[in-house]
Amino acid sequence: MPGNSARRGAKRNAGSKKGMQVGSGGQRRKALKGKGPTPKATARTAHPAARKARAAAKRASTSTRPSSRSTSPRSRGEAAGPEVVAGRNPVVEALRAGVPASALYVAERIDSDDRVRESIKLAGDARVPLLEAPRGELDRLAGTAPHQGLVLQVPAYDYAHPDDFLTVPGDAAPLLVALDGVTDPRNLGAVLRSSAAFGVHGVVVPARRAAGVTATAWKVSAGAAARVPVARATNLTRALDAYRAAGFFVVGLDGGGDTDVADLDVADGPLVLVVGSEGKGLSRLVRESCDVVARIPIAASTESLNAAVAAGIALYEVARARRG
Repeated sequence: MPGNSARRGAKRNAGSKKGMQVGSGGQRRKALKGKGPTPKATARTAHPAARKARAAAKRASTSTRPSSRSTSPRSRGEAAGPEVVAGRNPVVEALRAGVPASALYVAERIDSDDRVRESIKLAGDARVPLLEAPRGELDRLAGTAPHQGLVLQVPAYDYAHPDDFLTVPGDAAPLLVALDGVTDPRNLGAVLRSSAAFGVHGVVVPARRAAGVTATAWKVSAGAAARVPVARATNLTRALDAYRAAGFFVVGLDGGGDTDVADLDVADGPLVLVVGSEGKGLSRLVRESCDVVARIPIAASTESLNAAVAAGIALYEVARARRG
């Protein structure tokens, strides 16, 4: 048909305008270049090794930061962190005993019983803040202790300094109790109770490896912890030496003592009564710091007395001698 050949030629010419097909050739050579050696794991931001390295560097910088706590020898005793009392029975007993508390945490939608209702009432009467918290928060506060939906937060005890007891108000001769190696807070609480009963002006405990004023000690003391101050000594031996230099008689209580506690002729003067642990008794250095080592006569079949019981008997004898 006329004109068809021209159209076919036009199509061929139109197709030839596209030119040569372009392959990858050298145009992608730059994209095929290597990027160098792989960086170390610690240099890669998202790598676990890099995160661990950053955390270690942060801990190191925190540990080398200067502490703002005073290191003066006259600074007050170092307070421990706040503690918690967990569980329905422990919480209600602590509130009944008047243990000072900073907050009572109650689980949301708690299955209430008499102990929960009494705890909430006692906390309200004592003006302890009442906070409703989810179970997860109570689990975090209580740690491994079963909380049963109740957690009582107790603030850190404000310890005195041993030097605070060098002078006491009034005309009475100072009477102190020092505990050497007593690690059971129930014994400390019982000693505080006897101390309040027999006119003790203060109790001294070591800062390490010894019981402190916890919620347990407070409960056993039946409120005496609020009336008898407790001091923490960094070094008990040095504290006893300081008392001796200030004119105190230091009397150690031990089953192998030289004299009966009822026969002390120094009971009416400034006195520090040192009580050792039930098992080990007085440590060697503390025993050497004592002016007198006294004993409580007991039956031969009984090996030793509980530290709190021994302190109560000795304080009774000292109080009797002072009254006489």
